[in-house]
Amino acid sequence: MNSSKGTTLITGASSGIGAVYADRLAARGHHLILVARRRDRLEEQAARLHTAYGSKVEIFPADLAKEEDLGRVEALFTSTRDIDMLVNSAGLGALGPGAAVDLKMVDGLVRVNVLALTRLSLVAARVFAQRKQGTIINIGSILALMPVSGASSYSASKAYVLNFSRSLQAELGQSGVTVQAVMPSMVHSEFFGDQPAPFPEQLFMSAETLVDTALSALDQGELITFPTLHDVTQWQEFDNARILLVKSLTQGGQPAARYNQSNA
Repeated sequence: MNSSKGTTLITGASSGIGAVYADRLAARGHHLILVARRRDRLEEQAARLHTAYGSKVEIFPADLAKEEDLGRVEALFTSTRDIDMLVNSAGLGALGPGAAVDLKMVDGLVRVNVLALTRLSLVAARVFAQRKQGTIINIGSILALMPVSGASSYSASKAYVLNFSRSLQAELGQSGVTVQAVMPSMVHSEFFGDQPAPFPEQLFMSAETLVDTALSALDQGELITFPTLHDVTQWQEFDNARILLVKSLTQGGQPAARYNQSNA
């Protein structure tokens, strides 16, 4: 039996990336609170993890798109449970052309990918900052940097995850709280449902490889993690270009000369 390294709350824990985080963190000695919609899968997951690793595993069936359920999950951070890590893995796709996609699917995406992730991160941040320790892991996507046709809402939600996580990193950097944004490429999961994935097989990574890579990055103190990026200087150059652009945008309040009507 492993000695406990604290308790981790994982959303989207019944399958895919979230389920692998549950397995890997249980193996590292974490107790777990598993949040997802499907009780039967959570029960199976909890039994397996307890048998395999001796971890204490609590299941918490909840639909994060529903205000009442989200509120109940938020309350876990201020109850008697000693949560010191949050993994925001739950996510929805709502893929399809923006002019045709089901608006209810988009509403659910925003509620889960943006609102739930934000509220859980903020309540965790407040609790962790008071203790001066804790870890928040937010699952983003490389589509945060790639606005593409057919994934407008999803891409935008993951751009939000990246910027939100970076802002939290800046705010919490001196408080002992770690915030990591994991930005995977294509991952084998249930994301596409029964539909064939619209990408070549060689672009996909297994959820196991993704989580192992992300946890290795976390161990090394890497807070923005692109698991498939082999040359990290490319991200550094990208970010340096962003910083230069921001400097150019903040030199003053006057419009650029090209917008001067008198020059037309």
